[in-house]
Amino acid sequence: MADTTVKIDTATRDRFAAIAAARGQSVRGYLAELAIEEENQLALGHATGSFRAAVARPGIAEAFDRDFGGLPRRVA
Repeated sequence: MADTTVKIDTATRDRFAAIAAARGQSVRGYLAELAIEEENQLALGHATGSFRAAVARPGIAEAFDRDFGGLPRRVA
């Protein structure tokens, strides 16, 4: 993979460097991990929206309860 340069202000660069150092990572490694985490959060947000839309449809909750026995009972 080829390298590239991203221009950011020095305060932001220093913040990234401090976070990376605290995690025992290089800035490059930290930013790569951060990008993956953010991609995962976006995907989770889309999946959550789709799930909420699906369960909001009339009859879905009742069908789930019928087919799978409903939610587990809470143990006090």
